[in-house]
Amino acid sequence: MEIKSKLLMQANDISIVFGGLRAVSNFSCSLNKGELVGLIGPNGAGKTTVFNMLSGVYTPTEGEITFWDKNERIHKVNKKTPAQLNRLGVARTFQNIRLFGNLSVADNVRIALHGLRNVNPFDVVFRTPRFRRDEKMMSERTNELLELFHIAAKADELAKNLPYGEQRKLEIVRALAAKPSLLLLDEPAAGMNPQETDELTKLIAFIRHEFDLTILLIEHDMHLVMGICERLIVLDYGRIIAEGRPEEIRSNPVVIKAYLGSDAAIGGDL
Repeated sequence: MEIKSKLLMQANDISIVFGGLRAVSNFSCSLNKGELVGLIGPNGAGKTTVFNMLSGVYTPTEGEITFWDKNERIHKVNKKTPAQLNRLGVARTFQNIRLFGNLSVADNVRIALHGLRNVNPFDVVFRTPRFRRDEKMMSERTNELLELFHIAAKADELAKNLPYGEQRKLEIVRALAAKPSLLLLDEPAAGMNPQETDELTKLIAFIRHEFDLTILLIEHDMHLVMGICERLIVLDYGRIIAEGRPEEIRSNPVVIKAYLGSDAAIGGDL
């Protein structure tokens, strides 16, 4: 009987050097299917740099990244581009919203469906039946996602005209469009007020179960992180200084010192 791997992505001792600066050193982690893991640490700790390596934006100077696709095939992904990783099942959002502001809400989602298309230039030029089926698939998938996230009524609005919280939501919808198995969220609560953050917390939980996803998120809002993540990885100066359950991390003296420089408990926004 075939035994399926519980692993989805594994990073083994990945490091990256910019000139003489070693931004991340010997970072290792294993992400299991269905997990919700937080990557936290003080400003400048190297969290987004790790995300950039896991998502193909940066190529690690050292180490290896392995990814298990939906068919249980194993891929070495150190040198794959973001587009190649996206086709394998890795999607991400960014700390600074990167929507196409002058395109409609619907078109922002349709763009993300490009990797699922099954047409060639001949189909596009001559509007073949395959092209029409492809267009129907894209429209149905876009409408389905916008309905699910309660923004279908704004499908024709320019993305830049959405309220900030809905722009964040749209960015997540766009990431989900290509049916990833791993979603990387880079500070999704950045710039949100407490009510929006509470709604985001519920949204992340919904996404995880509705789409059967593994989620790795960077976040500075400790209330969100402690309330939703099952496991935390803590970075400081590009190195992992702690890993464990939220309740263990909350009282870890090494983590407290990295954040606050004193022996206080981690409570709120850091």
